[in-house]
Amino acid sequence: MKHPILTKKYHFCASHKYGNDSWSEEKNLEVFDKDYNTHGHNYILEVSVTGPIDPGSGWLVDLYTLNNIVKNKVVNILDHSQIEKDVVWFKDKQPSSENILLWIWEQICDDIKDCTLHRLRLVETHSIHTDYYGPR
Repeated sequence: MKHPILTKKYHFCASHKYGNDSWSEEKNLEVFDKDYNTHGHNYILEVSVTGPIDPGSGWLVDLYTLNNIVKNKVVNILDHSQIEKDVVWFKDKQPSSENILLWIWEQICDDIKDCTLHRLRLVETHSIHTDYYGPR
């Protein structure tokens, strides 16, 4: 790796419910168990970027700009939402950590300039996190 990787953490609280409308209630309960009920998480989102260090500032990203992008396009939308009901993108998708990361990447990747979005990590519980390195 020729450039450093900087990671910034964000927090939001959101709820979701797993379920497949084409399945019976019995099958939904068999597959999703208690997650078939609406439940919430205190998520931690890690946004990692990489790129050359600006010789003038000594930074690889302007954190003020990065914060504005992530807060406006992700945190302010997901915080205190019921993801599959409040975010249109999830209309026909499970609100899983995997899908949430795909959505987040789409929301922020084009707005991050002067560095490269390297990785997203979503921490759902103390024992589960999901990483996404983009659609490459």
